[in-house]
Amino acid sequence: MRSSNQLEKNLNLIKLLNSKSKPNFKGISKKLGITRQTFQNKFDKLKQEKLIHNFTININPNILPKLNYVILEIKTNPKEPYLVEELLKIDQLKMLDGILGEFSLIALFIFKREGEFNQILNQIDYIMAKSHFKKYQLSEVIKAFKINGIRLSDKIMDTKFKFDEKDYLILDILQNKQSTKLISTYEMSKLLKAEYELERSQATIYNRIKELEESNVILNYSINFCPAMVGFKGKFLVRIKPIDPSKYNEIALNLEKNHYITDLFRIGEQYGLFAIVRVEKIEDYALFIKELYDTGEIEDTFTKFVLDELKPYINFIIF
Repeated sequence: MRSSNQLEKNLNLIKLLNSKSKPNFKGISKKLGITRQTFQNKFDKLKQEKLIHNFTININPNILPKLNYVILEIKTNPKEPYLVEELLKIDQLKMLDGILGEFSLIALFIFKREGEFNQILNQIDYIMAKSHFKKYQLSEVIKAFKINGIRLSDKIMDTKFKFDEKDYLILDILQNKQSTKLISTYEMSKLLKAEYELERSQATIYNRIKELEESNVILNYSINFCPAMVGFKGKFLVRIKPIDPSKYNEIALNLEKNHYITDLFRIGEQYGLFAIVRVEKIEDYALFIKELYDTGEIEDTFTKFVLDELKPYINFIIF
């Protein structure tokens, strides 16, 4: 059992590992008031305890061409574990949770292009054909307002920036192929050549990453961690229906500021706002819902409690 003091120290360390540019361990050590070696020891201990997992980045969903976010809900039961096994094989799957309610699985997919979405949809249809229930529903995201604690209204894209396929490869490496050791431009150069047969010098990669940062394509650098081990014991998925449908955008921009909400999407349904809410205790969620209705702008909400994070989406910013 961790003491509240140790919990606070771990939280502070994770907060400092979130930054606009690549984390600087020397600078983080200085902010914590400890030596570089002491910091490394603490970091290694958290890695051994599996409190922290791997370094990653958050990518602006508004890059051109825009990323396509799709939410999938599936009715299943514990006798169909192959459904989870097959879904976890899909690279575009970013989040998979076991939930309480009519649907027992919910997934978040991110696609780079429309053809990719259609291809994976065929794969999902094939998986579901073997299911006992054969019941699922898809919700496409019309607009992302917030991802992993980052308010997108604050992250205007540089309209002069020209994005190409080679940039996707760099982003994929930074997001999905790092360990608890930050990947170097030398290692990225070798990886691009070995896996994609693409020749890129360290200097070229470094300069391109800087452009991706400055243009707000790379929103931030962060690390995947275990929320429960730093006090976040509750995760809720909330659909929100406003009284006045014409105020969706206005309401979303206000909800974007709420620190309980880590992700906020506009979807094409009657309950047109979909929020991922992280809380330290159930009472916090009750407070969140009360404050939501106290605005006088919400007609109804529909909540699903997450029982199990099967593929975690866990590099959100801690405030």
